[in-house]
Amino acid sequence: MPIIKHTQFIKAPVEVCFDLARNVDIHTKTTGKTNEKAVDGVTEGLLEEGDTVTWEATHFGIKQRLTAKVTHMKKPNEFVDIMLKGAFSSFTHTHQFVEDTGGTLMIDTFEYKSPFGIFGVLADKLFLEKYMKRFIVTRAKELKRIAESTE
Repeated sequence: MPIIKHTQFIKAPVEVCFDLARNVDIHTKTTGKTNEKAVDGVTEGLLEEGDTVTWEATHFGIKQRLTAKVTHMKKPNEFVDIMLKGAFSSFTHTHQFVEDTGGTLMIDTFEYKSPFGIFGVLADKLFLEKYMKRFIVTRAKELKRIAESTE
């Protein structure tokens, strides 16, 4: 089961980073390459513990839907979302925010399990893990850009 961990320093207060990361409208802006949009559940504003959102996006040329639920939230330092329905067998995405000198460390930990048994493991090794890492890093850089431009 791959685990992707990425840390991004952002020159903005922890509360700003936390709210941007759980903002559905901002999520759409930070995932432009996949045309991601919220189509069910919470479709705008800030996600709270217990909320669900269904995302529609294009990955590998295929339009897909994924439903996630926020299962844990400790404002303004952490929230966790898990997949309820979608292309993966499962995933857990932990978002952490740690105050640091001059800003915030945003730490994404994305743990997932691919479908299709050994073929899924092979896909992870060949391309999927790299793709997911790039997706998470790109989104983190976009959140940084937005957070730092609002200061």
